Amino acid sequence: MNYFYVMNGKKLKQSLIITVAVLFAIGIIYSERENVSVFSQYEPAAVYSIPTERKLIALTFDISWGDTRTEPILKILEDKGIRNATFFLSSPWTKSHPDIVSKIVKGGWEIGSHGHKHVNYSSLSDEEVRTQIKTAHQIIQEVAGTSPNLLRLPNGDFDKRVLRIANELRYTVIQWDTDSQDWMNKGVDTIVNRVLAKAHPGDIVLFHASDSVKQTHEALPVIIDKLREKGYEFVTVSQLMKQTKVGNQPPVEDQTMKPVR
Repeated sequence: MNYFYVMNGKKLKQSLIITVAVLFAIGIIYSERENVSVFSQYEPAAVYSIPTERKLIALTFDISWGDTRTEPILKILEDKGIRNATFFLSSPWTKSHPDIVSKIVKGGWEIGSHGHKHVNYSSLSDEEVRTQIKTAHQIIQEVAGTSPNLLRLPNGDFDKRVLRIANELRYTVIQWDTDSQDWMNKGVDTIVNRVLAKAHPGDIVLFHASDSVKQTHEALPVIIDKLREKGYEFVTVSQLMKQTKVGNQPPVEDQTMKPVR
């Protein structure tokens, strides 16, 4: 009889240990739910490209500093009849270059936000991320007269928190699937060949229009002509996103790319 009680006592102890362990695990999952949920299909995700069989492609240009490179690029787009392209503007540049911003607006090109300070947002606190996005939004809205809802983060850097906060502020984070690497200034042919080799239906292509790029204005006309020969139609990021639901995007991982742009 005593043996019976000893055995049941051991089983009871084991059951209690297992129960406590399960409850502990549930507690961890609950407390970390925001850190892991961003990877689910129901949470905000950065957009790299859009699944589509149509030959649609979005040319995008980041601008964070400089006075000399943007206008030649605008002239090329105008000469080539490209009215659908997206420019991601940093707010300090926007504030100091209202005339160029006005040309972008009058040209009918889409404007997105490239944030305020050109820093890695994953290194900022939640409140600092909100401040950066909201400050940029206010300045771009005042200067451009448009209310952007697309965000390309400085250096393409973000983490799960940044995606969540951007979504709370009604922004969609836009990345790219084809990086022209024009900011590396490896040569016109290198830029052209890289883009043409990687371009595909639904692609978002990354260019820059800051003064750091010295060959983009030479490579761009060739890229446009060659893509047209292949049957591509140029659209804005917003137009491209209308092809499908962003929720169909594959899960994203934190981005910690830190090139100088």
